[in-house]
Amino acid sequence: MPSYVTPGVYVEEVSAGIKPIQGVGTAATAFVGLTERGPTHEPTLVTNWSQYTALFGDFVIGAYLPRAVYGYFLNGGGSAYIVSLGSPQAAPAALPAAAPVRELPGPDGGRAALNVGLAAAAANADPGSVVVEVEDATDKSLEDGFRLVVRKDGQVAETFDNVTLRRGASHVLTAVRKSALITVTEVKGAVAVRPVTGTRVALVPAAPAAPKTSAPAYIGDAADRTGLSGLEAVDDITVLTVPDLMSAYEAGALDAEGVKAVQLAMLQHCESMGDRMAILDPLPGLTAQQAAQWRQDFSAFDSSYGALYWPWVNVIDPRTKRPSLIPPSGHVAGVWARSDETRGVHKAPANEVLRGVTGTALNATKGEQGLLNPLGVNCLRSFPGQGIRVWGARTLSSDAEWRYVNVRRLFNYVEQSILQGTNWVVFEPNDPYLWDGVRRTVTMFLTRVWRSGALFGRTPDEAFFVHCGEENNPPENRDAGVLTVDIGIAPVKPAEFVVFRLSQYAQGSSVQE
Repeated sequence: MPSYVTPGVYVEEVSAGIKPIQGVGTAATAFVGLTERGPTHEPTLVTNWSQYTALFGDFVIGAYLPRAVYGYFLNGGGSAYIVSLGSPQAAPAALPAAAPVRELPGPDGGRAALNVGLAAAAANADPGSVVVEVEDATDKSLEDGFRLVVRKDGQVAETFDNVTLRRGASHVLTAVRKSALITVTEVKGAVAVRPVTGTRVALVPAAPAAPKTSAPAYIGDAADRTGLSGLEAVDDITVLTVPDLMSAYEAGALDAEGVKAVQLAMLQHCESMGDRMAILDPLPGLTAQQAAQWRQDFSAFDSSYGALYWPWVNVIDPRTKRPSLIPPSGHVAGVWARSDETRGVHKAPANEVLRGVTGTALNATKGEQGLLNPLGVNCLRSFPGQGIRVWGARTLSSDAEWRYVNVRRLFNYVEQSILQGTNWVVFEPNDPYLWDGVRRTVTMFLTRVWRSGALFGRTPDEAFFVHCGEENNPPENRDAGVLTVDIGIAPVKPAEFVVFRLSQYAQGSSVQE
């Protein structure tokens, strides 16, 4: 209490102590996987694709994370935390600086050189031959210049013209660095010599290095702030995806058991944090029956903090301009963010178009969805004239109360909003004045939630209750320094099955509306 010694009028700013609850964000997605470059094991916030490329580079062979992040922003995502485990590190064999080779067929083709002091290897794992040919440069005054022509399955796929060795072999590295089909590395101690026109070298795919894609690398350690476990230190994450879990599986670095172990760690992380959900990808190439077996018999996850989407989606590869199958988690995370922004977190993020998707690995039928939907596998389906849509909104929980994604996410939103918005209560006198204040501020917040359409009920009293008084705060609790607030909410659940009942009636008869 201030002391006054001089007569006059004084103005004091007083805090009522009670602060309104503000809703927390609901759509900050964490991506864990491989990038071209950038900081490793350090959750880094990016809010658009340009920021991502500035920090982590562009699309890269052997990594699904860049395309997942691109699909996330394309579908409406706003905030993303990137946890890079490193680069895929394609590992071509070292090539000797030998005489020009006209043709080296078979698996040893990747060990041939263009005699420019560089090692070359096919950068993709797609079947089919990749051949590099040497032609004369277009600019004939360009001494020692040449042109590299890359053929895929006999067709010209890429050309790199006016390549020169005037500044050494590094110029070739720069010239082909954006190639989607070949990678080159400099051979130490080799002398760069212009390859002879007509040289033709067949290459084989280079396998990504496996050490950085083991299950422990993805799971990480919370104390060391590595892997997905390091995300415990970031409070505002609400969605977790690990798209490069599938690139590790395809490269042979992880088997099905390893994938299951990482996905189980994802669910456990989300459950322990209590404020986020995991979007899981299925293994590549699964039929509906295989997806059902993976879900029910092999993985058998039971958690309301995760959702599984099937099948993989086709997108246009930005390097080759051709369709390419990728895991769907990044695009789906973007749909979640878009649905939150346009409708609210209480709306099931389903019956929404997947932007940037040209098709799916398998066109799911109604019967196949009838098999998968009860198991908690959300289908991505194509509808004539309506595009590719998310056609499911179920969690991986066997508990009917937590069956729907939007219900779990609504509770996460309400819980975290109340948790963060009532910090002012700590160390306040535990008396009726405090009880009234807490009850009033929580009621005001839940009334706003009800008015947004997130709660079921014609009135606030039907939609929620807030109890905080002497009945749930007896003397023994107050002596222990405990304040108890009992809250109940009635979430709105999606109209998953819409039934129209049709019947015949005689003309002129009365119809009861």
